Amino acid sequence: MTVTTEDLLDDLRPRAFGIAYRMLGSVTEAEDIVQEALLRVHAAIERGEEIASPRAYVATVATRLAIDELRSARARRENYVGEWLPEPIAEPEEDPAAQAEQADSLSLAFLVLLESLTPEQRAAFLLHDVFDYGYGEVAEIVGTSEQNARQLASRARRHVQEGRPRFDPSAEEREKLAESFFAAAERGDFDELEALLAEDVELHGDGGGLAPAIKKPVFGAARVGRMLGNWMRLGFERLGGVELRRIRINGQPGAEYVDSDGNLIGVMSLDIADGKVQAIRSIVNPEKLGHLGTVADVHELLRRIRESS
Repeated sequence: MTVTTEDLLDDLRPRAFGIAYRMLGSVTEAEDIVQEALLRVHAAIERGEEIASPRAYVATVATRLAIDELRSARARRENYVGEWLPEPIAEPEEDPAAQAEQADSLSLAFLVLLESLTPEQRAAFLLHDVFDYGYGEVAEIVGTSEQNARQLASRARRHVQEGRPRFDPSAEEREKLAESFFAAAERGDFDELEALLAEDVELHGDGGGLAPAIKKPVFGAARVGRMLGNWMRLGFERLGGVELRRIRINGQPGAEYVDSDGNLIGVMSLDIADGKVQAIRSIVNPEKLGHLGTVADVHELLRRIRESS
């Protein structure tokens, strides 16, 4: 069976996106890099170049483009309003156990942790530990020696292991607790909601200055429970028609909340371990939600809240 250029590019696309997205934490930027990487593969084929390993070729192009983009992105994030969280990837609630290991390397918590690494450390670590490239391949892709590739990955690994998020090993247990959490939120049962939170639970929000969100993380079950209660009352009582829809966010249990017209207001992801919610991440920055569907007009929603007061 003859493999066409189009088939080859389709086969390479998921790997290129997986690398670029984990490097950058941005769906939009990752898609731009994937497009450029695949265009370069196509151009090389059209010129009649012999590509010994298209997989290695596209990984090299995507990684190097991502390193360049990450350097400029870091400067932009220094001026970001409030806490920066990655652009979310949403999946239907179909098979929570599928590709669990890959899902953990996609979690919002994991991607935020990678932000503290240098671009080269992040590339070496992801290529070796997540995508199973050998150190010789990593060295060629990053453009360094094999010894330096080992050192880059080792330094990154030590840092990641210190702060790597914990998740319940059973995807089914995560989903069961998440179901209870969101059901309690919809019922307005805030006592049950707080009971599902770990004592040192963390609440993170990303509005990017374009939508109301907490500027700094909030810690502790009591404080987080009260804040969640205020959010739920705002959404379900004062706005009316707000609906929670269960989905997975970056491989973890989560939900999207939509207005009465079905427009997306935001998404929420839960980190669950030891039978409790350890962290909650809410993203309402409209610029990070457009790839998930039609985004609600937050200013119109705020106007309705003011009128209902």
